[in-house]
Amino acid sequence: MQEISTSANYIPLLLQIVVAAAFVIFTLFVTHKLTPRINSERKDENFECGIEAEGNARFPVSVRYFMTAILFVLFDVEVIFFYPYAVNFYELKMEGLLALIMFVGFFLVGFLYIRLKGALEWEK
Repeated sequence: MQEISTSANYIPLLLQIVVAAAFVIFTLFVTHKLTPRINSERKDENFECGIEAEGNARFPVSVRYFMTAILFVLFDVEVIFFYPYAVNFYELKMEGLLALIMFVGFFLVGFLYIRLKGALEWEK
């Protein structure tokens, strides 16, 4: 049996990287050359839902808004981790159920902590 050298195993990977990089460079170059360049004040202004812009977009936003958004994402992402348990429900049996209860317990402790700290309160 003939052995293939170790460097020969990387040739398909390197070829794929070269083709992908060439495609990206080609696409960027072609779109830059083919795009029309017509600038105007009307075209360059911000557009949002067909409503004319009023005032300045740079106004102070409460940090509590961002904290609530981050906490929402944190607790929303935890739901994703229920999917593997649901798919393997019968194979995991009691061990899986106990692991799931521990997982939910950790998040409940975190939720109670942020609730007691007042992170979800909008006004103080």
